[in-house]
Amino acid sequence: MTKHVAEIVTFKLADGISTADFTALMQRTEGFVRAQAGFVTRQLSQGADGRWTDYVVWKDMATAQKVAQDFMQQDFSPEVMAAIAPGSAQMRHEEVQWQMAP
Repeated sequence: MTKHVAEIVTFKLADGISTADFTALMQRTEGFVRAQAGFVTRQLSQGADGRWTDYVVWKDMATAQKVAQDFMQQDFSPEVMAAIAPGSAQMRHEEVQWQMAP
């Protein structure tokens, strides 16, 4: 059985980018992400320390890696990257070992 894969990206916002503006910007990526075969779920959160987490679950590792590459080729990508503080982004992919049903 293929395990789902969580793509976890943590980062801080660049100076001058508001929470509302960044959230609106990320909502513009929804159509692309949702249209990808293998998309399961996505959440965007912000911690008390100001760090953000973009958490996306994909059907498998190959899909997660392909979409991560394709994401960077989209029209919205330069604006998303400019809104993230330089050097603050960290991405990792992890196999989901267990998921509690809603």
